[in-house]
Parts: sequence; structure tokens; C-alpha cells
Amino acid sequence: MKNVLFLSAVLAFASCKKDTTETSVQDPTENYTEGHSAEAKTPEALGKQIFEGQGNCISCHQPDQKVIGPSLQEIAKIYKDKKGNIVTFLKGNADPIVDPDQFEVMKTNFPVTQAMSDEELKAIESYIFSNLK
Repeated sequence: MKNVLFLSAVLAFASCKKDTTETSVQDPTENYTEGHSAEAKTPEALGKQIFEGQGNCISCHQPDQKVIGPSLQEIAKIYKDKKGNIVTFLKGNADPIVDPDQFEVMKTNFPVTQAMSDEELKAIESYIFSNLK
């Protein structure tokens, strides 16, 4: 059973990663702030832009259905109900409260989210909460 779970986690991780054959590989510690504020007019729009773009969060999280990770609706509802802090979690400073079984997969993305500014992380949080129905 553990081997199946481990294999599932490896496959999930592999499907979440961007294609590494690109000629320009972005350093995960690079600051994402450059140019984002000028492109997006609201925190929610900036959050969506990062979520679907450089953050590549959309490869594992969809607005209304579980793919590899929980849906944005589920994340928003649980964080609202439990008064959790999404920004703190994305910085790697809080335990998972939505889907702890998938934490090992999510943890591999922390270098990307930890390189983001507080403004960018708050924007992602705003975008996630905008999916509450």
C-alpha cells in the first residue's frame, strides 16, 4: 500500500512540474514582483495571473474540482471556516489543513511560493477566496 501511495505521489509531482526542456528555466527563488503590479489592476486579478502563470498552481488546483490538489472552492471554504492563513501556509510556516495526505506533493512547490513577495501571496489568497460560492 505504501508503494502505491509513494508511486501516486511521484506521478502527481511529475504532472505538476513545468516542462524542464524550456530554453529559459526560471530560478524558483527569482522574485515574481517584476511587472505583475502593472499588469493586474486588483489583488484578485494579480492572484489569478500568478496562479495560472508563473506559480503554475493551476496544474494541480482547479476552481471547482479536485485534480491532484483540492479545488479552490474547497481550499477557500476550509480556510474561511477554520480561520486559517493561506499566506502563512504558502510560506511553509503552517501545517496543511485542507488535504494533509497531499502535503508531500504540495511541499515540493514551496521554493516557488517562498520566493514570492507578501503582495503576491496575498493576491493569490484573494484569488482563492474569490472562488467561494
